[in-house]
Amino acid sequence: MNILVTGGAGYVGSHAARLLAAAGHEVWIYDNLSLGHRAAVADGRLVEGELGNGELIEQVLRDNSIDAVMHFAALTQVAESVADPARYYRNNVLGAISLLEAMRCANVRRFVFSSTTATYGVPETIPITEKEPQQPINPYGYTKLVIENVLADYASAYGFAYAALRYFNAAGAHPDGDLGEDHDPETHLIPILLQIALGQRDQITIFGNDYPTADGTCVRDYVHVDDLAQAHLLALDHLREGQGLKLNLGTGRGNSVLEVVEACRRVTGCQIPVVEGDRREGDPPILVADASLAGELLGWTPHYNEIQQIIETAWNWHRSHPQGYQE
Repeated sequence: MNILVTGGAGYVGSHAARLLAAAGHEVWIYDNLSLGHRAAVADGRLVEGELGNGELIEQVLRDNSIDAVMHFAALTQVAESVADPARYYRNNVLGAISLLEAMRCANVRRFVFSSTTATYGVPETIPITEKEPQQPINPYGYTKLVIENVLADYASAYGFAYAALRYFNAAGAHPDGDLGEDHDPETHLIPILLQIALGQRDQITIFGNDYPTADGTCVRDYVHVDDLAQAHLLALDHLREGQGLKLNLGTGRGNSVLEVVEACRRVTGCQIPVVEGDRREGDPPILVADASLAGELLGWTPHYNEIQQIIETAWNWHRSHPQGYQE
């Protein structure tokens, strides 16, 4: 197939694009490089542009006979979404609708969407199944839920075939060590811990030590970025006209903040100092996936099931790219 990957110069998108190409698909990347990296894209495959530029997107779709779109081009920082919701609704909602309209004009109807566990808000049950009520508690989560609902309407009215894949905590890096996580500023736990190990930070603040968990710190489900990419590839084969899939992607195993710290210490051999801070508003105590439906419908099984395995791939990337892609 000919696949357009929006946000394909970013963290998850670049890993998905690599896997798609390895599977024999023809892949083009559409990215404005505001958060992505040119070095993460194969030569000759990048189209620079904004999501709001529907005319350019339609031209790219037609010129390259695109069969399906994978959409990763979104803003993802929860705190930023609270501080500047307009930016998030403009990019994540209006931008995505602009993309869908360009697809409709070019008669491209297959769509794989990068969604998130943030659509659930504070879950009522653990592990979280797809039947859990979706009650976002921040603008980021709302923007993703809005597009899930838009996709359902596009499927019903226009015959779109879609998959909305709800990630838990993406982590790790490509095992070859040439693709990884490079954000500025960095807000994710594992890369921050590894930056401390590299001497780029002094310490990390743990936000809350009195949650109802085994060690008092938040528990999250960390899923390897290549496992997420594999789910996107599998979803392509299960798209059906006028229908949608809504699936959780996680390992079903939770690790607390302190467990991740200890795993990073083991992998790096460094102390990694921590200090205790207050809870952050809106942090649920535990987020762990029930991803059995993705296994049943897609045949998806995570390859990386242990947090130390995931951290080892991330450490391989950060150690060989201490300044990221250095663009």
